[in-house]
Amino acid sequence: MSFKEVAKRPHAVCIPMPFQSHIKAMLKLAKLLHHRGLHITFVNTLFNHKRFLQSLGPNSLDGLPDFRFETIPDGLPSSDECVNQDVYLLCGAVRKNFLAPFQDLLKKLNETAITSHSTNPPVTRIIADGWNPFVFRAAETNRIPVTLFFPVAASSFMGFAQYPALMEKGLAPLKDESCFTNGYLDKVIDWIPGLKDIRLRDLPTNFQVTNPDDGFWNHCLEAIEGVQKAEAVVLHTYDALEHHVLESLSSTLHPHVHAIGPLQLLLNQIPEHPLNPMGYSLWKEETECLQWLNSKAPNSVVYVNFGSLTIMTSNNLVEFAWGLANTKLPFFWVIRPDSVAGESAILPPEFVAETKQRGLIASWCPQEQVLNHPAVGGFLTHSGWNSMIESVTAGVPMLCWPVCSDQQTNTWSACNEWGIGIEIISNEVKRDEIEKLVKQVMEGEKGKQMRNKVMEWKLLAEEATTPHGSSSINLDNLVNQMLL
Repeated sequence: MSFKEVAKRPHAVCIPMPFQSHIKAMLKLAKLLHHRGLHITFVNTLFNHKRFLQSLGPNSLDGLPDFRFETIPDGLPSSDECVNQDVYLLCGAVRKNFLAPFQDLLKKLNETAITSHSTNPPVTRIIADGWNPFVFRAAETNRIPVTLFFPVAASSFMGFAQYPALMEKGLAPLKDESCFTNGYLDKVIDWIPGLKDIRLRDLPTNFQVTNPDDGFWNHCLEAIEGVQKAEAVVLHTYDALEHHVLESLSSTLHPHVHAIGPLQLLLNQIPEHPLNPMGYSLWKEETECLQWLNSKAPNSVVYVNFGSLTIMTSNNLVEFAWGLANTKLPFFWVIRPDSVAGESAILPPEFVAETKQRGLIASWCPQEQVLNHPAVGGFLTHSGWNSMIESVTAGVPMLCWPVCSDQQTNTWSACNEWGIGIEIISNEVKRDEIEKLVKQVMEGEKGKQMRNKVMEWKLLAEEATTPHGSSSINLDNLVNQMLL
């Protein structure tokens, strides 16, 4: 390829939020765009880059000449690379510390393209996680268009998009602590397009603060304000799953909205992609669980994983444990070492003795392989969107325990709109309730109905990601927009 041809090639700089689920989704999108002809620079924080090398191996991020990794510092004090950074501090760091090093990186990439006649074309596009609003200042300085990628459901994105309206109507932030207990959050909101009869409590929970200066709340407001500056918005969903919400978003938002998902099914259409072996996990994945699952009957195992960020109390850990034990069903449970607030995640020895014949515990696993294993019959989840769309893709019904943010809206959609989930209502769980609901999902009539329904959604997801399906067409449209 000549220098002239290289210079004409679109070059996208992809920058996710520095969290496991966001990085994973952005990396999948980046692989798809690379396959469609874009030169990719993928930006991780230095902290997360080191974690990847530790979990995936020293050559895991070597990439290709036209798919490269770069790093920027997060500006936080160094910490143990085997555990998560403080979420609140990290979100604050994104707002305060990321702009200057990101500007420097763009400058470096463009100078390299001009001076060295290398295979690096100049940057023509920023593809930023929607929660990285700082990129607009960098984009304006460098006159580079921005595509925003929100790795969330359309219904959750619609919920986030209402935050300015909630504020105008005096519904957010909350007046005081009594709003959490006096039924205020049960108020039905009837004016949000595509989210019929949703309650205030079922919207993404970041507005549930009493301090108007709360960092998370203001981060969200800033991000939503930035949406109108983008040339396009990509959502990790597919048309059939959220048709009405996507229609409403397309008619109310200035930027083009592209529903592109499930991303893994689109990647499955490219079996020879040279980047396929590249993993996504900041933790070392324990694969022994796959052999263990091989010994179990179809649809017999409860898979339990509360994601990469959830922190629970030791009491909830114990109640979940005995709830699972009392079902007498086989289960596979992923418990991160930092799962419990302020202490090690240690299970009672009596529980370990009681369940050693039918239970397996790991600290992390290849989740998509687990969900797609025939032995897995139900998923006890925190309702993070990556987990939910992976469960839909695998045809596995869910028992949902949402903790924060869009997890609540994902749960509402799964239980009320899609018919594939049951919600655990209480923040403080009880073993009897867990036992009852797990049995309902795995053995009850409701569970059977959910299993049938999720198989319907799975087939529609597969249809959307065929070469002429809606998600493939939306991906084509996005790439064509970037090529103009």
